[in-house]
Amino acid sequence: MRRLRPLIPAAALAVLAGCAPGPTPAPAPPPPAKPAYLVYVTNEASGDLTVIDPDKPDAVATIPLGKRPRGVHEMGGMLYVALSGSPFAPPGVDERTLPPADKSADGIGEVDLKQNKLVRKIESGSDPEQFAVGKDGLLYVSNEDVAGMSILDIKANKVLLTVKTGEEPEGVTLTPDGKQCWVTSEEASTVSVVDTATRKLVKDLKVGKRPRSIEFLPDGSRAYVTNERGGTVTVVDAVKLQVLRHIPMGEGMLPMGMAMSRDGRKLYVSTGRGKMVLALDTATEKITGSVEVGQRPWGIALSPDEKRLFSANGPSNDVSVVDTATMQVVRKVKAGDRPWGVITLAQ
Repeated sequence: MRRLRPLIPAAALAVLAGCAPGPTPAPAPPPPAKPAYLVYVTNEASGDLTVIDPDKPDAVATIPLGKRPRGVHEMGGMLYVALSGSPFAPPGVDERTLPPADKSADGIGEVDLKQNKLVRKIESGSDPEQFAVGKDGLLYVSNEDVAGMSILDIKANKVLLTVKTGEEPEGVTLTPDGKQCWVTSEEASTVSVVDTATRKLVKDLKVGKRPRSIEFLPDGSRAYVTNERGGTVTVVDAVKLQVLRHIPMGEGMLPMGMAMSRDGRKLYVSTGRGKMVLALDTATEKITGSVEVGQRPWGIALSPDEKRLFSANGPSNDVSVVDTATMQVVRKVKAGDRPWGVITLAQ
């Protein structure tokens, strides 16, 4: 009679064979969550771009750009930044004492956001400061030291023509329908309205002293212009091209940059040496909130969900993160030297 061999568990056989299985490996940790959006800040003095994850205390990247990066916009997955070789010239400075401009540094820098790298510099005309991105792929660029606005073809890498504006043009904004481009003139205290089809000057509007920026209601019916020296925001009928009134921002406030909510109900205004960001109700034209953000806030931008606002605080070299519901600073993030412009981009 044949004796049956006892059944031996596989694990025991592995031990007997000297190859017992090790412990079950722990599952790999999940990849870090991708931020919903990133914040990009141009640093005028250090010549670079600070990249901020809004949920982290420190910047996540710094991208070298060139001289004096200021205005910034996105188009087609690329970031475009105005670069200028003209020396710093604060108000009141005798320009005869300044060093000569480096015109080779002028241009619009193109940054590949996948590589976080400046890939080329595009012809822009002299001393570009701010610009607007047209739906046709053209850029409308303020050329501060030659009193003009250049229309730039990105693909051809050339300036098509330059339209004369007031002295020291700065803010450049397209109407929501793209049919007009509005340009502020710091020296002339005007806004030049240019027809984008004919590329001709339509009208110069007299606004407040030292106008800086322009924002439109989403339907294009109203425009708002910050006047730094006037301490006001000018309201313009954008259809009739008529100035309606000037809204005082308060004692010591020097209105600079703006950010408009998507529904057009709220307009946020930075106040430069006033250190504040103000919230303006566009229906009542009353200031409904304010927060001290830092030294000379200039560029400001809302997050895609509009729950946060970011302000570039030049002399303090940081960016304030503001909760728009409470109008309180949540944190400050270190940027480069003299942060100037801000943009937020969904990821």
